[in-house]
Amino acid sequence: MELIRIGLIGVGGMAQSHIKGLQNVGTFKMEAICDVNNLTLQKVGEQLAIKSENQYRDFRKLIDSQKVDAVVSITPNNVHAPILAYCMEKNMPILTEKPFTLDYAEAKQLAEKYKKHPIPCMVGFSYRYTPAFRFVKALLDKGEIGQLRSFSIQYLQGWGAPPYDTPYVWRFNPTVTGTGVLGDLGSHMIDMAHYLFGPFQEVSAKMENFITKRKSEQSNEWKEFVIDDFACFQARMETGIVGTFQTTRNAIGSGNQHEVSIYGDKGTIHASTKEENIVHLIYFDEKTAELVDKKMYVPKTAYLTEWEDFAKMLKGEVGLGFPDFQAGVLNQQVLEAIIESSKQPGKMISALES
Repeated sequence: MELIRIGLIGVGGMAQSHIKGLQNVGTFKMEAICDVNNLTLQKVGEQLAIKSENQYRDFRKLIDSQKVDAVVSITPNNVHAPILAYCMEKNMPILTEKPFTLDYAEAKQLAEKYKKHPIPCMVGFSYRYTPAFRFVKALLDKGEIGQLRSFSIQYLQGWGAPPYDTPYVWRFNPTVTGTGVLGDLGSHMIDMAHYLFGPFQEVSAKMENFITKRKSEQSNEWKEFVIDDFACFQARMETGIVGTFQTTRNAIGSGNQHEVSIYGDKGTIHASTKEENIVHLIYFDEKTAELVDKKMYVPKTAYLTEWEDFAKMLKGEVGLGFPDFQAGVLNQQVLEAIIESSKQPGKMISALES
């Protein structure tokens, strides 16, 4: 079997998760890596036994090298768009991390370029591959809880709360991230709603930052913290279903808690990353007239990893529910509407393209 040669762009932080996932598939070979940090580059180079001539500090040189068949971009947000644009110019397939771009303006520019230079593109909305959420999608598609009325989605983490004394890292720098927790975790919530319910119609939002100063990771001096560390919003989808969302990094004890509850006229479905292999189906038993909370174990048919689907994309086998280029653009569009709505409290803002 001929292996797919991968170039990793950005090998710190979340890169280890991608490396493990790619290696588990068995059809990929880590051929080249790129990072602006020499120490990180050398360390991961040794880990993956990457030749020194295949270690780059400039992503353009890696893409131009003709040594890889596709790239995986795991960089800070402000580099997503330039890498994706260059991949289009060079006809290089890519898996790019979320959020799709720094802002919606960048996303629109990329969308125009994509019309002339389309490439195989996957956006890292990884929770589409959580077994429980994939099973929820299958249950909704077959009308398990009848007509959908409303839903709630939340994504909570606690590592930014005061007891952890988290320093001012790149995720807190607006010039690098664009937004705070909204773009980081909120983009996942938006994509989950897209995946399960379809396009957004309008939103109304509130964004806060509870912690206004953090110590610099380098100098230990206090730096102003100006981006959001809490966001909540309500939305109406194009189908008419309504939903509520909340996300924060200040929810002590939550770990990595991404969950969805969906309410239909025949029952309720609940799923969470706390139980990745289980879905709760709640309904009235017509025979006993009693409420039933049925714990349903995810069937094998719902299991598919992000990197397995990436391999399928590279073979031209894109299936339903695949997080493609357009999913990234639509996500950024909704993020923009949420930000604008937060500046006009109580007002519903259209999430449709103007």
